[in-house]
Amino acid sequence: MSADTDSDPHVMGLDHTTVTGWGRTAPTAAWLIRPRSYEEAAAAVRDCGARGGIPRGLGRAYGDAAQNAGGSVLDMTALDRVHAIDADGGTVLCDAGVSLHRLMEVLLPLGWFVPVTPGTRYVTVGGAIGADIHGKNHHVSGSFARHVLALELLTADGEIRTVIPGTPLFDATAGGMGLTGVILTATIRLQPVETSLMSVDTERATDLDDLMARLTATDHRYRYSVAWIDLLARGAATGRAVLTRGDHAPLDALPARLRRDPLAFRTPRLPATPEILPEGLLSRTTVGLFNELWYRKAPRARTGRLQRISGFFHPLDGVPHWNRVYGRGGFVQYQFVVGHGREDALRRIVRRISERRCPSFLAVLKRFGEADPGWLSFPVPGWTLALDIPAGLPGLGAFLDELDEEVAAAGGRVYLAKDARLRPELLAAMYPRLDDFRELRAELDPHGVFVSDLARRLSL
Repeated sequence: MSADTDSDPHVMGLDHTTVTGWGRTAPTAAWLIRPRSYEEAAAAVRDCGARGGIPRGLGRAYGDAAQNAGGSVLDMTALDRVHAIDADGGTVLCDAGVSLHRLMEVLLPLGWFVPVTPGTRYVTVGGAIGADIHGKNHHVSGSFARHVLALELLTADGEIRTVIPGTPLFDATAGGMGLTGVILTATIRLQPVETSLMSVDTERATDLDDLMARLTATDHRYRYSVAWIDLLARGAATGRAVLTRGDHAPLDALPARLRRDPLAFRTPRLPATPEILPEGLLSRTTVGLFNELWYRKAPRARTGRLQRISGFFHPLDGVPHWNRVYGRGGFVQYQFVVGHGREDALRRIVRRISERRCPSFLAVLKRFGEADPGWLSFPVPGWTLALDIPAGLPGLGAFLDELDEEVAAAGGRVYLAKDARLRPELLAAMYPRLDDFRELRAELDPHGVFVSDLARRLSL
């Protein structure tokens, strides 16, 4: 950013504002730029100045990956065109600012679905690639970047490069947290579906070992699989869970009334969460009661229930601004993965969280399949646990530091798209291709045009 721009927030349509992740922790101030064309995006990159810039989508990264204290943040959501759909071959070419929600609106009536979706559909395609997001189907389909056939990347030198899988630049960009450049467009391979409903099986697991045994024995039968875990349960019930699995319902599974419009995409919404909520709303007592009720109301075993896509994949999207429920202090989402054969480490961590009495009602366990090629992509074959914890919990930082050490010692890693606190000295142990990433980034962007709070904190 030029000196004149620094002094005048109205030049180039800039706003000087406070930016946070979805967890609402560690806010920093930055110039927010909203390019409306590829040319404006290139101009913003060219003039972003000494503090650099970072692309940002819909702000659903939990930590500080899309923040840039004192620098620029490029809000890419105005670049949101769907350019072309191959309804026969099952591909879409779209801008990086298009949300997965918009893709579902456009694609489902044509009999196609996005190949991977996380727990929210309000993420952009660029963010999905930059974080190399995963979903309930990783054990079958891998992460999002595995389904990207090509992308256009605006690099620090102002060039727009076509990047394809199997190249170092693609592998650095997939999971690279926006630090290789600004993704402008992507061509994505899609998943065919006959309906917009899911056929869902639900069962209860009595403890963590019971849950892992069920997942190991039968996960191959399902495209999608996830388990909610009660992390406040202790003793013999430690790790008790509700296991939910399913697949896209075929047309012949629908009752007659639903066959009239089998690909309708309906997304019910509840009133938004108030901006101000009582502090301490999510205490150990209230979360303990919620967890008990949630576990008890789940069926011991139920098969073939029909459920809307929005309810199966994105239940929290029906509650706008649900992140406010944690209060002004925000929350930390902690997600790690440990490999197959490291189940003892997972058991120890779950036991420690349970004994620590962390009030988490959003805690899920999944199995990952084959690792993805991105140098900083999170998934590796094994077990991943994600949990939300109020940021103001006493001693939380030191406790999570201890868990980081245990994860690293087990050969696991922490998910960078959700992180806001990992110590940089653990990063190389968690991500063995880190030096390759740093080397390519230094060659591609020698002046540090692309930078974020995350990148500074972890010396990426």
